[in-house]
Amino acid sequence: MPTTITAVDPDLPTVRAATPDLPVDLDADPRTELRRQTEVYLALGLPELLGVTGQAFRSALLPLADLVEESAAGAGDAGADRGDAVPFVLVLTGDYDLNDAVPAMRRAGRTGVSVIDREELATYRDVAGVEVPGGGAYLLTGIDTGSNYCGTRPEDALLAVRAAGRTPLTITEGVALTILRPDMLRPNRCYSLMGSRATNQRVPAVWISDRRAKLGWCWDRNPHTWLGAASARDRVAAG
Repeated sequence: MPTTITAVDPDLPTVRAATPDLPVDLDADPRTELRRQTEVYLALGLPELLGVTGQAFRSALLPLADLVEESAAGAGDAGADRGDAVPFVLVLTGDYDLNDAVPAMRRAGRTGVSVIDREELATYRDVAGVEVPGGGAYLLTGIDTGSNYCGTRPEDALLAVRAAGRTPLTITEGVALTILRPDMLRPNRCYSLMGSRATNQRVPAVWISDRRAKLGWCWDRNPHTWLGAASARDRVAAG
């Protein structure tokens, strides 16, 4: 696995931002949780990274607020018995280098790091069958971080996820999940992101290293006891 950390500009908003005190409330209704996720992104500088003002960012997400209750209904069941369920996360799309968003993957106040260099990161594409909505933002629903796949080869986990009628998380979705729900990145229960691949056998993943969240890759035929496989029920966009 790679070890060289990809350098980022220390003046990036995602680097400069203080870690917000906006913990998840597991009893919150979907609209309240969507507002929390929106504020997390704002506090960590994601809209600024995208070149969007705070007001424009909030306005652009209003149509999703009308969809979130229905989209999240029953979506948190998969993986609930393992503590792996997340009803939804807000995923941002746009023209930016994902490595510049990685510092927003905070863990105990420490910025996230990436060991995927920028040249390789640009080669990752969605795998066949994964259809990501356009429009700037969408809801990823019914997420299961997949600790039941710890010790399973990623290529085998992908077959099982698809057989269950679910969709693997992309690398962008995995970064979003880690930014918005840092509580779900746990020791020995990290997650591969099988919905994105380069032109090789590398599967992106997020794990913990040096007490930080780290974006990297593992070989598709190498199982790891600490690495599961994240999947979701659906992707929902407004319009």
